[in-house]
Amino acid sequence: MCERSNEEKQPGERRMNSIRLHDSRLVRGFYLTLGIVALVLAVLGVVLPVLPTTPFVLLAAACFARSSERFHDGLLANRVAGPIIREWCEHHSIPRRVKRWIYLLMALSFSSSILLMPLVWQQVILAVVGIVLTVFIWRIPVRDADTSHNGISE
Repeated sequence: MCERSNEEKQPGERRMNSIRLHDSRLVRGFYLTLGIVALVLAVLGVVLPVLPTTPFVLLAAACFARSSERFHDGLLANRVAGPIIREWCEHHSIPRRVKRWIYLLMALSFSSSILLMPLVWQQVILAVVGIVLTVFIWRIPVRDADTSHNGISE
């Protein structure tokens, strides 16, 4: 998903050279299937509290980069997922505003789920999973403003 092709990027070039289709049709079919499954899980992660969304979107992008230019380009063109994937590929970070949304949605999701669980041990497990996930997200770097290589804001 985030690999460079054999050509080196020119200084200041912002285009992602990430598509490198696999040579085998069978392996491309496997990657395409895995990418579609990951994308379905990502969509389910939007509504299910414990299932994460972003890792599955990134996995789908990686699989599509090996299997289908059309699916990969479609995912990068998505107004929600595209910028997040590009940010991860170019800078290995998450924008601050996205991270804030993640924290808010996790808090709403986990707190409502904890309130709905009838048994204390289930509530504790959900709280622990929520805390672990929060720590994991907290450790991902943040980039505030996008600046060009010359230090001039775009």
